[in-house]
Amino acid sequence: MTVPPLIVAPSILAADFARLADEVRAIEHAADWLHVDVMDNHFVPNLTIGLPVVQSLRAATQLPFDVHLMIEDPRRWAPGYADAGAYNVTFHAEACDDPVALAKDLRSAGAKAGLAIDRDTPIEPYLDLLPSFDTLLIMTIKAGFGGQRFIPQLLDKVHAARRHVASGHLELRIEVDGGIAADTIEQAAAAGADAFVAGTAVYGADDPAEAVRRLRGLAERATTGA
Repeated sequence: MTVPPLIVAPSILAADFARLADEVRAIEHAADWLHVDVMDNHFVPNLTIGLPVVQSLRAATQLPFDVHLMIEDPRRWAPGYADAGAYNVTFHAEACDDPVALAKDLRSAGAKAGLAIDRDTPIEPYLDLLPSFDTLLIMTIKAGFGGQRFIPQLLDKVHAARRHVASGHLELRIEVDGGIAADTIEQAAAAGADAFVAGTAVYGADDPAEAVRRLRGLAERATTGA
């Protein structure tokens, strides 16, 4: 198998919501994906954007949308994001009683299917489901709020997932989300992650596009040993 290029996905959770289209365009030529955090104030204690905003933003950029559903009952809502043009739709294992069935629905709707594992959820029960998915998102914080401090111990899950992917020769992105910045991305890359969600580290920078490029360079250095 060929090794896929690393992905940096800025999270618009950290962007200026009054200027979302401009904030997206600021990183359009540097980022690989645009990470969209959807929270419902039920599965997590926060409320963010939903499907109408995604539909509107879809017309404003060519970036692939990486939609992260932190919501209850994802089977009801997830296919709508695929229909809206999301490239990848990720839902939480903790919120779904039949993850494989929902993954099939998403793929049928034309999107990649992602499975998210929250901070306190063991990864082992879900490893055998991974052939049904295109992305495994491992939270490196507690899902629900931006700006939290990275928890390095959660990289044990990344190591476990990478070993499982390698032993099974799976085609799967391993994405990390939470506290990813210049001082943490190398650890995550060395553990086996190949897609990185970064919010404050990008949109808190004076030059968000340059921040994306710097993060990618650091991750590449960790994976190549350069």
